[in-house]
Amino acid sequence: MKVSVIGTGAMGSIYGSFFAKNNFDVLCYDVWDEHVDAINNKGLRVSGISGDHTEKKIRATTNFNELKDRDLYIIATKGDAVGSVASKLADFDLSSAIVLTIQNGLGAAERIEKFMPTENVLLGVAQGFGASIKAPGHAHHNGMSMIRIGEINGGLTDRLTTIVNAWEEAGFTSKGFEDIQQLIWEKFICNVAYSGPCSVFKKTIGEILNDKDMTEVSIQCALEARKLGDIKKINFSFDNTEKYIIDFGNKMPLSKPSMLQDVEAKRKCELSSINGMVVTLGKELNVKTPYNSVVSNIISAREKEYLQ
Repeated sequence: MKVSVIGTGAMGSIYGSFFAKNNFDVLCYDVWDEHVDAINNKGLRVSGISGDHTEKKIRATTNFNELKDRDLYIIATKGDAVGSVASKLADFDLSSAIVLTIQNGLGAAERIEKFMPTENVLLGVAQGFGASIKAPGHAHHNGMSMIRIGEINGGLTDRLTTIVNAWEEAGFTSKGFEDIQQLIWEKFICNVAYSGPCSVFKKTIGEILNDKDMTEVSIQCALEARKLGDIKKINFSFDNTEKYIIDFGNKMPLSKPSMLQDVEAKRKCELSSINGMVVTLGKELNVKTPYNSVVSNIISAREKEYLQ
């Protein structure tokens, strides 16, 4: 199977490294020249809970057109870049390919369908990795739970099984789910709980949980998202949202959400897909979201300062 990872940041690097290590033909794409050059010249290093390995059987490019004629396209960009990727993929013949998009937050499928048909698109949820980029050509992760995959419109299909099996062969724990929207929303609630608050307070997840005032902000952000999910009739697997997000956070106390990593590096973050999405949906559904509104406004204000 020929695999392309589009967006070779922290998570994309882990995906690409594992697929290449397990004898898949992997071509990665990114716009970060230093990272691409490091991968091509020295290999892609991944350290953390999986050990410390440099994979040299991997290629990377900054030329999107080199990605033509692949079997599996994994979109691992931030949420707000998914539409741009889809606009480029729309020029390819994807009739015999699968596109799997894995992002934090909500809205990936909607961004894709603005530019291309979604018949060959699957949705994924990465659970419990806590990944970061340490240097060009070097990604690190604190955990490695599961890659969850599903059809946009639900159901279990042969092609879903094929892609799940490919992830398993690449060394991941993976599973196909009949209702992927449930999984996306359940991770969304965790993202909302920690991405924004950690970025505002500039703390790790564990530091948030060790302070009752910061924990309260985290919980209230999550509860606002849960209310919206209930209105949309998402079939959540839990009733106690507070316990769910605290249990989630306690599994990775040292992790810095990618949004905090972006704020610290003074990069544009995926606010619009996470805490900002709660605000957007709240307005659409006429639901007040004061905690997420304040958190989003603070992060937006900081972004304006350092992106000028």
